[in-house]
Amino acid sequence: MRTLIVILASLLLAACASTRPDPAPSARLHLRLAPAALGAEISLQQHLTVEREGRTDQLDTVLEIDAAQLDLVGLAFGQRVMTLHYDGHELTTWRHFMLPAQVQGEDVLQDVQLTLWPVDSIRAALPAGWELRESEGQRTLLQGGETIAVIDYPDRKAWGGRVILTNLRYRYKLTIQSVVNPQ
Repeated sequence: MRTLIVILASLLLAACASTRPDPAPSARLHLRLAPAALGAEISLQQHLTVEREGRTDQLDTVLEIDAAQLDLVGLAFGQRVMTLHYDGHELTTWRHFMLPAQVQGEDVLQDVQLTLWPVDSIRAALPAGWELRESEGQRTLLQGGETIAVIDYPDRKAWGGRVILTNLRYRYKLTIQSVVNPQ
């Protein structure tokens, strides 16, 4: 069980903090977009691969988003390790009690929104000093001119394909392979 928890702790993706000190609060994005701003209803099964500090871990998720809410369930070895519910106002999370404090639902929500939400919705919510650039098949998040994250869409779609988020600030690479569930 202890080995399972260690694996789970390293899995929870973007929520993993780096060994560097946490940036000042002004250096964090704190993105919280309304589910309706996605402009679609989606139900996805996702296989996530996290690469960090020479280690690769994997996690499966189920993600459902409609105009009123976002729900995400993270599974490892068939067991629930995290749930996230966001109604556009309040974020409610549950995580396995042995997951480290660095695994934060806010970070998971932010990565989901950065990869899936329309660029215009994200840009409208960015605080001063932040910028989101988009070119064919790629998004780049910057703060004060420094590249924070790069999101590649090799299949040219945000869901129903592969997305690769490389977070330069926290030094991890997240590969998301999504399968759209029929609604």
